[in-house]
This record gives sequence, C-alpha cells and structure tokens, in this order.
Amino acid sequence: MRRIAIRSRVRHPGAVQALVDPSQERTVATYFRALGRRDVDVWLALFTDDAVSHDPVGTPAASGVEELREIWNVMTVPFAKLAIAPDQVFYAGSGAAVKWSAQGTADGGGSVRFGGISVFEFAEDGRIQTVMSYWDPAAMMIELAAAAPQSGG
Repeated sequence: MRRIAIRSRVRHPGAVQALVDPSQERTVATYFRALGRRDVDVWLALFTDDAVSHDPVGTPAASGVEELREIWNVMTVPFAKLAIAPDQVFYAGSGAAVKWSAQGTADGGGSVRFGGISVFEFAEDGRIQTVMSYWDPAAMMIELAAAAPQSGG
C-alpha cells in the first residue's frame, strides 16, 4: 500500500489581530453604565456631533444634543432606579449589535423587566454615529403602571 502525502495550501497568519476595536468596546460598556448611573453628560459625550438616534426604531430620529437629551428623558425619567446591561454583544466592522436587558423601579415602588436590541455604528474615534434600538417603551410603561402598588381607598 502506498502512502500519499497531502500538503495543505492554507497559509496560517503569524499573528491574528483582534477583530474588535477596543474603543467600540469601551463605548458600548460606557453607554449602558451611563444609563444605569443616570449620567447624562457621560452618555451624551459618547455621540458624535452629527449622530442620529432611532430610539426606539419607528419614532422620529433624534440628532443633536437637545434631541438626544429628549431620548435620555424617555429612557430614564420613569425610573427612580434603572439597572441595564448588555447580555450579548456582536461586533462587526464599524458596528455592533447588542442584546440588552433592564430592570427599572419607579418612585412609587413598581418595577418592570424589559429588554431590547440596539445596533450601533461607530465613527473612527469609537463614538456613536448612529444607534437604532428595538424595544417597546409603551409596553414597558403599561407594565410598570400595572406593577405600581395600589393605595387603599
């Protein structure tokens, strides 16, 4: 029986570079940390001057500091406490898709769990150029209202 040697023509690179841009990782982590800490200044600093936010998708897009502040209010004002964190993050090229979950507690004590997916496109410096978030704030608010303790009358 004769043995045949098979040579692989696949060349292996000497060093594989990281596929994820560290500035993008920092931006995603800081985005969710700033929401949880209710730090609007840190959150706003993550966006480029001409950034566009669709949060949630289907509502009018926001751009510029004042419109981004309005989105901030929609996301944070209903809550006395907000815990929000990425569950899974997928990076590709100049973007990332993030599946996230949150738990919010209102001033009156009602709490709600909700989640969504945000898709980010980053500028070269790692700041957010575009974000498109898929979640249902109306359903979250209805659930939060239903969870509020009822006062006896």
